Amino acid sequence: MNDDRKSRTKLKNEVKALQDLGEQLVELSTDQLKTIQLPEELLSAVKEARQISQHIARRRQMQYIGKLMREIDPEPVQNFLENIRQGNYQSTMAFRKIEKWRDELKEGNLEIIEEIIASCPNAQRQRLNQLIRNARNSRTPGQVSKASKALFRYLKEIDSSP
Repeated sequence: MNDDRKSRTKLKNEVKALQDLGEQLVELSTDQLKTIQLPEELLSAVKEARQISQHIARRRQMQYIGKLMREIDPEPVQNFLENIRQGNYQSTMAFRKIEKWRDELKEGNLEIIEEIIASCPNAQRQRLNQLIRNARNSRTPGQVSKASKALFRYLKEIDSSP
């Protein structure tokens, strides 16, 4: 037997992986799809798959997309999808960091202010102290959420600014 040939199982797994990649393309937004350089036939197949609601027809369309994926180099598509996943992860982590800062400041951990000032050069200590004071002194639920949101917005603003 020739060692250069792939086993039938390995071929099926590769085809399934390409089909899964095609399914991920179907889940992307229209704007994200525009940024990927896909062949016109594949792009129209992906758009068509979005409109199909019947299970069997959709599965057949996914198989067709998998077939089209075998004709192109999948690496740029994989890299694009990985960049999207990494971007989502990083934005989620940044959001959680800001939430943590806000919650600790509201609880009275004022040591966090020094950390914020050090990591965010555009932070204004006086403005930050005022927002913290407002968030901590608000007693009615409506005011707490309003003051807390204002603090969160400011922290987000200074964290994202260069």
